[in-house]
Amino acid sequence: MNIQGKVALITGASRGIGRAIALELAQQGIKRLILVARNRKRLAEVATEVEAMGTEAVTLAIDLTQTTEVNIAVAQLWRSYAPIHLLINCAGVASQKSFLRSKLPQLQEELSVNLLGMYTLTSLMARRMATRGEGTIVNVSSLMGKVAAPTMATYSATKFAILGFTQALRKELATHNIQVVALLPSLTDTDMVRDFNLFRWVKPISPQRVAQALITGLQRDSPEILVGWQSYLAVWCQRFAPWLLDFILYMATPTVPNKEIQARQSI
Repeated sequence: MNIQGKVALITGASRGIGRAIALELAQQGIKRLILVARNRKRLAEVATEVEAMGTEAVTLAIDLTQTTEVNIAVAQLWRSYAPIHLLINCAGVASQKSFLRSKLPQLQEELSVNLLGMYTLTSLMARRMATRGEGTIVNVSSLMGKVAAPTMATYSATKFAILGFTQALRKELATHNIQVVALLPSLTDTDMVRDFNLFRWVKPISPQRVAQALITGLQRDSPEILVGWQSYLAVWCQRFAPWLLDFILYMATPTVPNKEIQARQSI
């Protein structure tokens, strides 16, 4: 994909990976960025950084779990800034807790944001892209969408679901000239994970590295973009030596305190 002259919409754009992707796209010369998150102040700060690079920025402070509001907002955005060539679904929440101590509200929140919010926006955007006969959709999954992480069962489940959703859409929307891409970073140094008990031997990568990998993957038309050598090693182990991966995960899994650890990527 050539991003020159294109318009992109990024969710979770106020911090973390979403912010890094916005800045990288601006640096690469994209025409316009529509920045979506709940925190209006942080969005404005990112927009200022983007505009300093010569890219037009539009901000939308909205909760993606509010279906009616999202529907209205997308219709307005499409009228004002169509066509939107690139959708990047980056918003998400995560929690870390022993499954035996987990509660239903945790599951409901992660499903609502990570899956239902993404589904709603993707549905609205994909229909419009199909009408035009072009578009690219990037769904940010995770290495945990291929290798489940103990103490993060619900988060892993949502990331597996995102990967399956992406693979299904890739085949279905290809007839409409819409590319559907999965971005799978390993543990990334963002606000979302800094309070987590990290897995042993796992060194977080930077959001900037994830953003750069995405740009490279888009240029190569890669259907799945793994980020970080740890991701490649884990996937290789899962395929060829699952017993070894199970042992590594057993040894690396942190001890999680009774108090649940929760974090949000801007939603």
